[in-house]
Amino acid sequence: MMLYDDARGERPRLLVVANRLPVSAKRTGENSWSLEMSPGGLVSGLLGVTSQFDTKWVGWPGVDVYNEVEKNALTKSLAEMKCIPVFLNGVFDQYYNGYCNGILWPILHHMGLPQEDQQDTNQTFETQYDAYKKANRMFLDVIIQNYEEGDTVWCHDYHLMFLPQYLKEHNNKIKVGWFLHSPFPSSEVYKTLPSRSELLRAILTADLLGFHTYDFVRHFLSTCTRILGVEGTNEGVVYQGRVTRVAVFPIGIDPDRFIRTCKLPEVTQQMNELKERFAGKKVILGVDRLDMIKGIPQKYLAFEKFLEENPYWRDKVVLVQIAVPTRNDVPEYRKLKSQVHGLVGRINGRFGSVSSLPIHHLDCSVDFNYLCALYAIADVMLVTSLRDGMNLVSYEFVACQEAKKGVLVLSEFAGAGQSLGVGALLVNPWDVTEVSSAIKEALNMPAEERETRHKFNFQYVYTHSAKKWGSDFMSELNDTIAESELQIRNIPLGLPQQDVIQRYLQSNNRLIILGFCGTLTEQKNSRSKEMDLKLNPELKGTLKALCNDPKTTVVVLSRSDKNILDKNFGGYNIWLAAENGMFEKHTTGEWVTNMPQNMNLDWVDSVKNVFNYFTDRTPRSFVKSSETSLVWNYEFADVEFGRAQARDLLQYLWAGPISNASVDVVRGNHSVEVHAIGETKGTAIGRILGDIVYRKSMTTPIDFVFCSGYFLEKDEDIYTFFESKILSSKLSHETRSKSSSCNNSRKKKKISMNVLDLKKENYFSAAIGQARTKARYVIDSSLDVVDLLHKLAVVDTTMTDSFSDSELYEPRNENGNANSKRWTNSVRRRKMEIGDTGQIGM
Repeated sequence: MMLYDDARGERPRLLVVANRLPVSAKRTGENSWSLEMSPGGLVSGLLGVTSQFDTKWVGWPGVDVYNEVEKNALTKSLAEMKCIPVFLNGVFDQYYNGYCNGILWPILHHMGLPQEDQQDTNQTFETQYDAYKKANRMFLDVIIQNYEEGDTVWCHDYHLMFLPQYLKEHNNKIKVGWFLHSPFPSSEVYKTLPSRSELLRAILTADLLGFHTYDFVRHFLSTCTRILGVEGTNEGVVYQGRVTRVAVFPIGIDPDRFIRTCKLPEVTQQMNELKERFAGKKVILGVDRLDMIKGIPQKYLAFEKFLEENPYWRDKVVLVQIAVPTRNDVPEYRKLKSQVHGLVGRINGRFGSVSSLPIHHLDCSVDFNYLCALYAIADVMLVTSLRDGMNLVSYEFVACQEAKKGVLVLSEFAGAGQSLGVGALLVNPWDVTEVSSAIKEALNMPAEERETRHKFNFQYVYTHSAKKWGSDFMSELNDTIAESELQIRNIPLGLPQQDVIQRYLQSNNRLIILGFCGTLTEQKNSRSKEMDLKLNPELKGTLKALCNDPKTTVVVLSRSDKNILDKNFGGYNIWLAAENGMFEKHTTGEWVTNMPQNMNLDWVDSVKNVFNYFTDRTPRSFVKSSETSLVWNYEFADVEFGRAQARDLLQYLWAGPISNASVDVVRGNHSVEVHAIGETKGTAIGRILGDIVYRKSMTTPIDFVFCSGYFLEKDEDIYTFFESKILSSKLSHETRSKSSSCNNSRKKKKISMNVLDLKKENYFSAAIGQARTKARYVIDSSLDVVDLLHKLAVVDTTMTDSFSDSELYEPRNENGNANSKRWTNSVRRRKMEIGDTGQIGM
């Protein structure tokens, strides 16, 4: 972790941005305020980073202040506590109560999208969404006012999903982390959310995204794939040419605070009073907000069933439930409160007596000391959350159980279930029978087993503290940013056309290696009805000029089949390699196969059946087949639907047709390809080069190489093939002569000669439209390849005197200015010199 800024001689700053400041503010008089820092929560979580960072808080102060004088007074008081207020006057209700709690919160907790109130035209989904974005902008304005270069900004929770995007738009160099403290739902639930894509894109601009559990990360990655069509990797989400790191950081508590509190004299006295109050009875404890997701009704129903089935325990156990009131002004919460009170009355009426009640229900919060006393004397902690981000109540119980070593009954739908599952009894809160059985097991559990389970849980709670959580997140954020900066430094440069042309002119034996699909093919749009790959018409004359140049050898190395390459290049003096080198030829000769004699193609028919099945169900998708591969292409289909179908198709394939087959499966941008395991472009080019040298009886070493294409990642070894050859100009190749046998077998013939005399400055590898590549350079699109090939086709040492540098290296002008006319005339002269009578598309 970064510690100190040596240049400034001080700790780097951290701006912690949350919806609410960790401060309670009360007005004590005119322009005067009383402030109290709230313990626990994020305050505890940042104990691990305060020694490394100068931490400041940014958030709503919890009160509405309209008078500018009072705002200044409160701001000044908060500054003493390193807090910076964001005044949300005018938008708070629709932002917080409306969009955050009324729309986002139910979706994130798997409760679905609430019904919009059609009668209230002042508070619609649209107005709440606008208020949400406006509030995030207000946070941005405050941050900008207080930001200093080098600051790190850590955004918290679903209240601020747009903030990372706004920060990056303002200054892309700001270091931004975002952490979600609630669950993240499955894609099926999340996709019902209006503006779902905008929210995902916004948080993906952050450098690091943090979640409590692996389940939440899995749901998030799946949602990004289903909705945005991006792929999740072990590193995170690849979106718009960059990787947003996604990782798990289970939050914890400050265990020492609870341990110390339990040893205070006043707490010890409260513990003794509680023990005396519940003498002769086992105590089951519940501590929850009175909230729909906390499962309090399910808890009471399970406890009722336990009392029904276990008469022995009816006067020997008591359930103490602390139900902290929340949002009493919301009808749904008032209805929940009424339901809970009804259950308490029913159960106490059935199983209670004048002197004993099985349930003690408190509609209030309790002070921290008394809460620790309750934790310490409880025999069982019962957590029945229907959906929870983490549920730190379970951690707090474990921290206070040093003496009693009580049993934790924990919902599997709480995030803590993935952390404390070893020592807890995990239950499905919807299954009242299962929860009832768990209560019985917990009450009857032998002391030895209780101690063992508590030991596991306590060790985890103590080591995975809130302090560790904050420290781990910031360490990961700093590492992520360092890696990102390294990647940025390693991103290849744009192709220097001037250098390419100069080196091309100065060389004596040139080799140009090109891909086909996405490199030399014509541009298509989604409305195009033509699905066959066709050579870009602008390249026909240009390519012929290059191929007829005695100093230049052109190779097209493609995954396409023989027929497609024959159809497009039959009239050129060119070398072709189909299906990644499985077949190769010079256009004046016959195709020669490099397929292993024992290649197993039994998988073809079953894979074709799966592809046909999905083609029938995906409009405008199609299947392409060759001798060693099958491709399902959906580039003309609806983008989102095509990607969803491709994911389902892959599941079908792995489940049966290719489960034991010797094949490679390649996921392209708009395709799924299955092909027999064979060569990559990098392994194929060595043999192809040897054949070219042998068949052309080449005596002049190759001293210039240009290699470019829109290649799959696994085929990018073609770019690095020549890197190693630059160090040594001597290369031994194995070439083969075609025999007249019917099976096209070839005799092997070794030659050793100076095939390459390639200097570093004479080798140009350029990937098309890919920032993450093994190539030396990048090209924006295939149009840039067309432009460069045009220039290489017409220049020679005599023509350079006819143009200035600015004319020679400017991209082609489509508007027909003077330079463009001179260029056209030069092309015509070049055509006459080399005998090219084909059309050149300008």
